[in-house]
Amino acid sequence: MSNRPVIGVIPLVDYNKNSYWMLPGYFGGIVEAGGLPVMLPLTSDSADIEQITEMCDGFLFTGGQDVDPKMYSARKIGACGECSPERDLMEEMLLKRAMELDMPILGICRGIQFINAALGGTLWQDIPSQFSDTVSHCQKPPYDVPIHEVNIKQDSPLHNLLKADITLVNSYHHQGIRELSSALLPMAKAPDGLIEAVCAPKQKFLWAVQWHPEFSYPKDKNSKLIFREFIRHC
Repeated sequence: MSNRPVIGVIPLVDYNKNSYWMLPGYFGGIVEAGGLPVMLPLTSDSADIEQITEMCDGFLFTGGQDVDPKMYSARKIGACGECSPERDLMEEMLLKRAMELDMPILGICRGIQFINAALGGTLWQDIPSQFSDTVSHCQKPPYDVPIHEVNIKQDSPLHNLLKADITLVNSYHHQGIRELSSALLPMAKAPDGLIEAVCAPKQKFLWAVQWHPEFSYPKDKNSKLIFREFIRHC
């Protein structure tokens, strides 16, 4: 009988096809690290959220649409992309309950942005036009190729795991952390100063990264280590 920890994974949403879907790398990274991934429904029913937290051992907050600027009390600009109200609502409820239960959480791309916004931080709605275009944060395929480095904070949990001051990462996003939530600490930054990884020091394990280990884990040791550290806590 399998004793793999069950990881609830937030689905991706395609409004044009009226569908939920999943990138295989999210599941693959979890399975390779020893977990059992399941794709969650999008629900705003509190009883459903409670049952989901009872059946899962940890949660992966995935990439996807832009976080609605309403979440951090900002007006939407023209360069802000499509939002997903269903995801914002469900993830806000799930994050709150999972943190109350001190359950392990990993955020990727939109995941780091959403977690920061949900915990009181703000976002750049469009990095090139609002912040800086000196670093390419939105690469073209293939997405498993690193395109810039990040500097890892020496006293951070990420540094303790990777044993490195710098790592190379892939990057595919146009939004990012502007003001960091007071509940989070930075663990890594890009050369242009954009925060690329965070943790919540009061939680057993709440990490989030701006890059994409779900694309790079098959060939990148550090991506594997991040998934394995997450699953270890689960």
